[in-house]
Amino acid sequence: MTELEMYNEVALTKNIPAENLRKGDVATLIDRVPHPAGGEEGAVLELFNAIGESIAVVIVPLSAVAPLQSNQMPAVRPLLLHSA
Repeated sequence: MTELEMYNEVALTKNIPAENLRKGDVATLIDRVPHPAGGEEGAVLELFNAIGESIAVVIVPLSAVAPLQSNQMPAVRPLLLHSA
């Protein structure tokens, strides 16, 4: 895997249903954290809506993200918010 750079955009490589995220969603990598029990390192991501408003900060396994590629095209989808 190509090294992920801090504060660069990354793409999710799998769905994360617990966070309402889908494969292909774009986020900004803001930190990397060790797993508390010695498991896979985590990626701390900040997600934004289509107009640039921050909507969430989540932690996903590092294997669930990849750097963006020049042969990819971003897209938009409806945002389903969790009800309070």
